[in-house]
Amino acid sequence: MKVRVDRDLCIGVSNCVAYAPTVFKLDDENKVVVLDPSSVDDETLLEAAESCPENAIIVEDDEGNQLYP
Repeated sequence: MKVRVDRDLCIGVSNCVAYAPTVFKLDDENKVVVLDPSSVDDETLLEAAESCPENAIIVEDDEGNQLYP
């Protein structure tokens, strides 16, 4: 899976960090950055993305098909 963050939408709630701290972290601007998406299983990755109140986390499969949001 591929993960990216729309930094314009991110408001730094950090729910995703709570779900997957090896994948996401907050930077100096209080915005989420992606670390290592392969460090968690697909279910955890999707739960972390779904926990974002702004839908700022985009998850795609390996072929580039958007899975979330």
